[in-house]
Amino acid sequence: MTHSARKPLVAGNWKMHKTVAESVALAHAVAEARVGPRTEVVLAPVFTALGPVAAALRGTNFGVAGQDCHWEPQGAYTGAIAPEMLRDVGCTHCIVGHSERRQYFGETDAGVHRKIVALGRVKLVPIACLGETLAERESGATFSVLSRQLDGMFGSLDAEGADALAANLVVAYEPVWAIGTGRTAKSSDAQLAHAFLRDRLRDRLGDVAERIRILYGGSVKADNAAELMAQPDIDGVLVGGASLDAAGFSRIIQAAGSS
Repeated sequence: MTHSARKPLVAGNWKMHKTVAESVALAHAVAEARVGPRTEVVLAPVFTALGPVAAALRGTNFGVAGQDCHWEPQGAYTGAIAPEMLRDVGCTHCIVGHSERRQYFGETDAGVHRKIVALGRVKLVPIACLGETLAERESGATFSVLSRQLDGMFGSLDAEGADALAANLVVAYEPVWAIGTGRTAKSSDAQLAHAFLRDRLRDRLGDVAERIRILYGGSVKADNAAELMAQPDIDGVLVGGASLDAAGFSRIIQAAGSS
């Protein structure tokens, strides 16, 4: 499968921003963007706004994502949200393994693996994040770090299990040194990392790897999105701060349609 055959995905991670009313207003503004027939768009508001945003987007071709989840369907896990609960309020996707969850809340590759499996159980699409720190990059460890993370995140998942997930599985490469810093990997460097990840997925899962979309995240903006998404193994973007601006985010969505 070629790059052009994989449907581009643009995901907006709103992180810990916006009240319910502000989230709904932003969702309405973003939903006015012209979305190409081949482009998929997903918005990830805070947990308290998931239901209202999903309701506001009903009837559009926009999806809604949780920013994290637990791997159990229920239980004594104060403050946690189960995949079933995300689906119940209208989610279609869920971000797992984001570097901020790893840095501040102790997320591990093994935990991400359990969440991927749990999300698959309820037919939600995992957007599974990974990426190296600045120190790891400068020491030349980027590929070994990505390999370790990918193996840990996919755990015992084999080609048969991945085949069932492939259409509903997204990997997001987010170099930690580029998140929220204004620094963006050169498109050629990002492509090298994406090509490496696809090769690793191919080694593990065979031809299924060609169907798995790999997003780039890390200070994505309207003025660099098109160049990034033109790369052969970059199948979309996971956008942080720039997704809070409806006009700028709409330009990113339009860039995906031309990639």
